[in-house]
Amino acid sequence: MGISDEISPADAHGGSSPGKEQQAAGVGILLQIMMLVLSFVLGHVLRRHKFYYLPEASASLLIGLIVGGLANISNTETSIRSWFNFHEEFFFLFLLPPIIFQSGFSLSPKPFFSNFGAIVTFAILGTFIASTVTGVLVYLGGLTYLMYRLPFVECLMFGALISATDPVTVLSIFQELGTDTNLYALVFGESVLNDAMAISLYRTMSLVRSHAASGENFFMVIVRFLETFVGSLSAGVGVGFTSALLFKYAGLDIDNLQNLECCLFVLFPYFSYMLAEGVGLSGIVSILFTGIVMKHYTFSNLSEKSQQFVQAFFHLLSSLAETFVFIYMGFDIAMEQHSWSHVGFIFFSILFIVIARAANVFSCGYLVNLVRPAHRQIPAKHQKALWYSGLRGAMAFALALQSVHDLPEGHGQTIFTATTAIVVLTVLLIGGSTGTMLEALHVVGDGHDGHDGSLGEIFEENNGYIAPSYDEELSSGNKIKMKLKEFHKSTASFSALDRNYLTPFFTSHNGDDEEDEEEQDVPMTSSRRGGFRGRGRV
Repeated sequence: MGISDEISPADAHGGSSPGKEQQAAGVGILLQIMMLVLSFVLGHVLRRHKFYYLPEASASLLIGLIVGGLANISNTETSIRSWFNFHEEFFFLFLLPPIIFQSGFSLSPKPFFSNFGAIVTFAILGTFIASTVTGVLVYLGGLTYLMYRLPFVECLMFGALISATDPVTVLSIFQELGTDTNLYALVFGESVLNDAMAISLYRTMSLVRSHAASGENFFMVIVRFLETFVGSLSAGVGVGFTSALLFKYAGLDIDNLQNLECCLFVLFPYFSYMLAEGVGLSGIVSILFTGIVMKHYTFSNLSEKSQQFVQAFFHLLSSLAETFVFIYMGFDIAMEQHSWSHVGFIFFSILFIVIARAANVFSCGYLVNLVRPAHRQIPAKHQKALWYSGLRGAMAFALALQSVHDLPEGHGQTIFTATTAIVVLTVLLIGGSTGTMLEALHVVGDGHDGHDGSLGEIFEENNGYIAPSYDEELSSGNKIKMKLKEFHKSTASFSALDRNYLTPFFTSHNGDDEEDEEEQDVPMTSSRRGGFRGRGRV
């Protein structure tokens, strides 16, 4: 339950009448609608005037901060707080699912899957590295009295939650200024999978902490994490494939059944999410891969009118949810009580996060470049841009708020305050300086350069992989490089499997032509990662 659940409308007014409770609810809802309208209008104005120093996500956060600050000093604080407060359950159950589903549903498959090996490396291995480095540095900082001391497992929990990146503002400017297709695919893909990884790590560490007395070893922790992640992924893919077969053989694409067709399509993502949560897995991981599978297979089995409806519906739903999340978060930051007594914890946490992000990006970039041909390696300027794009947003904030209830003795409150400061600083400062960063790194306009920008053609001709010569590697006896190259080569094998077997089996017809048309109309977009096409986000 959220912190504010302890304060009900009746308690806030000393047992007020139902009429006053309804009035307070009406004022709260009216305030939410007004802030949403203001955010959309302000976002449109900012985009129209190409004012990159205040991106739309940052503007929404500021609106929430300002209104929350005014409410905090007014006499109506308790009534507004009762009806407009950040509940992590509401966030995870209602706001996050449509955003994550749209992230997977809006993927352009060719750029994503041609960089799939690199994306998985950054999102899974990189997030694990970042969370571990952050947790270890925070623990060592406590041991050396540089900052407030936390137990080791709680430091790892903090490292996991703060590793959830949310580069909405960065990606919106990426498309506005025109950056390299590879760079956009890496930032977008990492941010899509990163949240699911961070949630799984946080929940695993929380479980380890609650069962610390059982003496569970590190190997079992890894096994438990893999069970959760792989199980959630399998549940999401399974639901997606099931929906594809249902729409292929049920014959719902006739005129008088289109309403049923649309309703079923809308319900499948939530079915996937609730199925995973109900069996103790991660609903976020499940619904993400359900979105990817449903777009790639199920979507082509819909009638044309149904395709138009579901695209518009999920785009609208995720747009509203995303904007509301930033307003919601800003309002609650201003309203919540924070523990500002540990300023050193905040300062050194920011420093350690920067170091951990660098360890994540540059180590994974090195591994990826080991297996890529020379013309497809990730250049240093792209790695720097990827390192800079690691903002913290709503996911880190929600997990930090949950840690208030998970951790005793004020430890959760300290983590929550530090996370709040980090979220505000990264969204406002990094988001506002993204344009300057891109220009300084000379990556503006890279998306239109012939070689770098032709990723789709490379994928089409080589199934996403250009096989390098293995003779030199065999003579060097570098087995690690060989294993990495074999893993990278599996991308091509999957592409062939998909084209020759999966697509014909799960769809009524081959969707290659439709995908090509779709990529021309809908460039690599996502609502969560800046996918407000009408509002200037990516």
